[in-house]
Amino acid sequence: MNAIQQRGKFITFEGGEGAGKTTQIARLADRLDALDIPTITTREPGGAPGADSIRSLLVSGATDKWDPVSEVLLLYAARREHLNQTIRPALDRGAWVLCDRFADSTMAYQGYGHGISRDFIRTVHDEVVGTFNPDLTLILDIPVDIGVGRAVSRNTSTRSGEDRFERMDKSFHERLREGFLDIAAGAPERITVIDADSSPEVVTSTVWQTVSAKFDLNAQATPA
Repeated sequence: MNAIQQRGKFITFEGGEGAGKTTQIARLADRLDALDIPTITTREPGGAPGADSIRSLLVSGATDKWDPVSEVLLLYAARREHLNQTIRPALDRGAWVLCDRFADSTMAYQGYGHGISRDFIRTVHDEVVGTFNPDLTLILDIPVDIGVGRAVSRNTSTRSGEDRFERMDKSFHERLREGFLDIAAGAPERITVIDADSSPEVVTSTVWQTVSAKFDLNAQATPA
């Protein structure tokens, strides 16, 4: 186990609204904890005090509250704080970081969904993040109607108010889904697409198979 803990692994979960990322992150964290792998869970936008303040600006309110270029800049300001205060320190001390969204979401939401220049987003990314990348990205893919329906139901029950992107029109969400799949096709060595239109238990099993194979955890794992 010491060899694994020399440097933590950075695993990101991506996908459209209602794909079930929160559930799957929690389940993977439990599985890793059972192997005595130190693990933290975090999310974007957010994950650090300054980033959480920016989150509150982005995820609630009118759908046209921000110009999409402004969204990109706000997201990368939050990401910079998240990286410096939470992600990098955790990795340096050997913890595995499971993150609900990262840079692929900005490219999918603002690039594909809103039509912002992908070259512009890449330029901002290079300046703010540099060459840092997740060790593994899992995109939970789900049909738009099902995913958005789940998200609306969830927010109706929790009344979190964090539904600004969910309320965008269906064509936005279709572009978003296509964007995630296109991003995945361009980075097969890093990204695995997982069918999230299944029971949570089936998705959990697929997530574990992917993670354990990527990081050679099978020899350490006990049956679920």
